[in-house]
Amino acid sequence: MVREGERVPRRALSHLEQLESEAVHILREVAGEFERPVTLFSGGKDSIVMLHLALKAFTPAPVPFALLHVDTGHNFPEVLDYRDRTVARHGLRLHVALVQEFIDRGELQERPDGTRNPLQTVPLLDAIEKNRFDAVLGGARRDEEKARAKERIFSLREEFGGWDPRRQRPELWQLYNGRHSPGEHVRVFPLSNWTELDVWQYIRRERIELPSIYYAHDREVFARNGMWLAPGEWGGPGDGETVGKRRVRYRTVGDMSCTGAVESVADTIEKVIAEIAVSRVSERGATRADDRLSESAMEDRKRDGYF
Repeated sequence: MVREGERVPRRALSHLEQLESEAVHILREVAGEFERPVTLFSGGKDSIVMLHLALKAFTPAPVPFALLHVDTGHNFPEVLDYRDRTVARHGLRLHVALVQEFIDRGELQERPDGTRNPLQTVPLLDAIEKNRFDAVLGGARRDEEKARAKERIFSLREEFGGWDPRRQRPELWQLYNGRHSPGEHVRVFPLSNWTELDVWQYIRRERIELPSIYYAHDREVFARNGMWLAPGEWGGPGDGETVGKRRVRYRTVGDMSCTGAVESVADTIEKVIAEIAVSRVSERGATRADDRLSESAMEDRKRDGYF
């Protein structure tokens, strides 16, 4: 019982509560500082958590951001279905930039390896320019990849969408600088300080629904360069590559041609968290072929305008 005049001690925030509070603060900063923000939403776990945070940050008002998905045409059907159901359920505005349209117009060419992930940059920058988006929010995290670890939470991009590490601004005391010149825009990463384990623990705490491919299931896959890939119209499997059924799940979701599955029996969120807790390889390092093109693959793409 607290006596009159006594101060009630404040409860310390848990680790997840601190991360949630920081992300909500960033989302509200973007809403207050920019005129035409948009958030990337693919139906992947990080973008799902981002949308969940935005819904919490602005309730009971609607989310003040449109959504943007750069669709490679080689997406997992389960993920696209989740995307469309989520947009309809919350009455959100979704912009879809189709890689296939740029290929059909001759502005992009298919790669010999069939992967379209590196082809997303041009449709992304085109959508930003046409819609005059001045802030683009994404679910990238610093623990995913070394180039992403270099970026600030507010990351300035020049008029051609390129990223210059030398133009990174200090971010002391959670003060974020969204100043930009006409034609430039800012990429914003509210989940920068989260880890893969944080994301999954938050999903468990908030009881967030995910696409089924994040949990162990039986799927037809084939082996290529040390990864289990799903067959599809993108061109796999090739000569000498045999398709077989295995119990797998996906740690990250992208283009089917470069996103590998991991063998797993983790068919519940508790099992997934236990599996991640002992992993020593990031999800991109373990399952993304597009990051293996060179030592600086991600950084090179970011300099060209990739997210």
